[in-house]
Amino acid sequence: MTETYLAPLEQPVFRLEISKAFEALTQKEKLYAHFLSQGSWEGSLICFHQTSVESWPLFLIFQKYFRSLPSLDSEDEDFKQLLQFAAAFYGNQGNYRSFGDTKILPRLSKEKFRGLLEKVSEEKTKKELLALFDQWADRIYNSEEKYLSLGLEEKGVSTYFSENITKADIEIANDFLKKKKNISPYNTRLWKHEEGGKVKYEIKTASAHKKPKEVYEHNGHSIEVTYGDHSEHLQKTADHIREAGKYIANDNQKEMISKYVEHFEGGSIEAHKDSQRAWIRDIQPVVENNIGFIESYRDPDGARGEFEGLVAIVNKEVSKKFEALVKGAEQFITKLPWPKEFEKDKFLKPDFTSLEVLTFASSGVPSGINIPNYDDIRQTEGFKNVSLGNVLSAKPKEAAPFIREEDQELYQSTEGPAFEVQVGIHELLGHGTGKLLQIDESGKKNFPEDLVHPLTLKKIDKWYKPGETYDTVFRSWASTIEECRAESCGIYLSTDENILRIFGHSNATSEEVHDVTYINWLLMCRAGLVALEFYTPSTGNWGQAHMQARFAILNVLLEAGQGLVQLEKTSNDVRVVLDRSKIKSVGREAIGRFLNVLQAYKSTADAESLVSFYSKYSTPNGDFLALRDVVLSQKKPRRVFVQAHTFVEGGDVKVKEFEPTPQGIVRSYLERFPSY
Repeated sequence: MTETYLAPLEQPVFRLEISKAFEALTQKEKLYAHFLSQGSWEGSLICFHQTSVESWPLFLIFQKYFRSLPSLDSEDEDFKQLLQFAAAFYGNQGNYRSFGDTKILPRLSKEKFRGLLEKVSEEKTKKELLALFDQWADRIYNSEEKYLSLGLEEKGVSTYFSENITKADIEIANDFLKKKKNISPYNTRLWKHEEGGKVKYEIKTASAHKKPKEVYEHNGHSIEVTYGDHSEHLQKTADHIREAGKYIANDNQKEMISKYVEHFEGGSIEAHKDSQRAWIRDIQPVVENNIGFIESYRDPDGARGEFEGLVAIVNKEVSKKFEALVKGAEQFITKLPWPKEFEKDKFLKPDFTSLEVLTFASSGVPSGINIPNYDDIRQTEGFKNVSLGNVLSAKPKEAAPFIREEDQELYQSTEGPAFEVQVGIHELLGHGTGKLLQIDESGKKNFPEDLVHPLTLKKIDKWYKPGETYDTVFRSWASTIEECRAESCGIYLSTDENILRIFGHSNATSEEVHDVTYINWLLMCRAGLVALEFYTPSTGNWGQAHMQARFAILNVLLEAGQGLVQLEKTSNDVRVVLDRSKIKSVGREAIGRFLNVLQAYKSTADAESLVSFYSKYSTPNGDFLALRDVVLSQKKPRRVFVQAHTFVEGGDVKVKEFEPTPQGIVRSYLERFPSY
């Protein structure tokens, strides 16, 4: 196997520093944070079930095996390889990479893995381990092409669906779900049962309570909605969150907690929407959180949410920058390139804070978030933005591949501040902007009857129909196109001197391109090149929405010409060359045109036109496929995070941090999940 799929020889592990921020909380706030964290971690075990059929048994193997050992510091080479695999596995909450969706294969052989398990001294534990391993080893080690990526049909595997599901089956279920207001794909999975020539679809709803099934006929198809998927984990999640409700700070938190519990126990999507409404109203809490089936990146159909639990502490000092960005948002929005009719009628000022993460319980940890993802809430009621400060600061200090020697020093010193600006604009003025043109059930439109399309210059003839959302219309393309739109907004507005001053870059002038702006654009161009690592030529699949987006942006900037961006190639290397003097002219003009197209087609629900347009920029051609080998040759393992563990001792809440090593990440899981 190529290095692409093997577990790293040395898995980089970074610690999310939190003890100082946690100790500054009151005892009540600590208890609130602790129980929310407990609920988040318990719910995150669902991620193993959402990744692959073998991830949960592999989790049990690791928990039982490492718990049986007197020490994790053995110098045995086989053990060290297993430890690196375990760190990658835990760090991604499963045996597929959260960023890229490619399989993580053990570096040591099947026989050597089993050999380590055979050395366990306690007979009962050894017997359990060997039984689990023998049952699942073939799947853990399966390196057939279909099993190397998450995907549908011949392009990969997915546990959001039964293995016999086809795209045609998903269309049937999605059409049904579109017409059901009280059922959403977000907290469901889809199974197909075939008996005696008859087909029955089962929509498995995540809930602690196993309620009676609901039976429907839809266009000649039999569909059952069942409840109780992931029930054991969700009951424990609900119990912990209910306990957190004893330590709330206000009525908004009281309602939010109540609706969380209702959602996790009963499976009601409306209850989760109500939790998000209360969460939006909970402005600038000391302890922030968001829990549920949130992001749909890993569903190959782009509609079903992965479990995610965020608990964090607000950094009040750093948050002042983001608050200032929110205050100026209405002014900055007018500088975006699309017509005002394609912008929301009223900007709903969100809470935007910088957080120190105590818990991010999911398959991956982002740098910033804009939520909720429910279109009907975002468009009319509001949203929140968060920047995750201790994630942003947990960066390796080393030379960056594909950056010219003369740019390295500035790149290293300015990458952090530049990325902070990008995250702020991306979340607030990227994800937080743009209007969806809709018609409601009464036939009322939220746009003028005579509105002209900015691209065709003809009267608008497409819009979102009742029951349709951006995700259901754009499906598997929704995430990457939206990330591309937000990333494009980020670089487009990073030239604005007023935004730069908000982030403390006071010497920004309109005449010159600030270092922060230059490095921000250079970061984006480099990311577009690195993105080739996440493209699989044999299937034509992109394994990561953000990286596909960044590759598209790089293509736009290369197409702009006039020497703006160039790739200097040698036989075994490539360097990104960006002419900073042309960013404000050639660069902004090209990105502005690109953004206008993205927003026009998104606003008008024109998936066919937008996918055709976007595919042109986000599909690597022959030249880029040749460069992909160069990119892969310099690939470095992606970092994973070791997170703190909280526990109650003698009536006090304690926080324990672990060393940023593979041993540390294993120890954190052993302490976090003592019953597994």
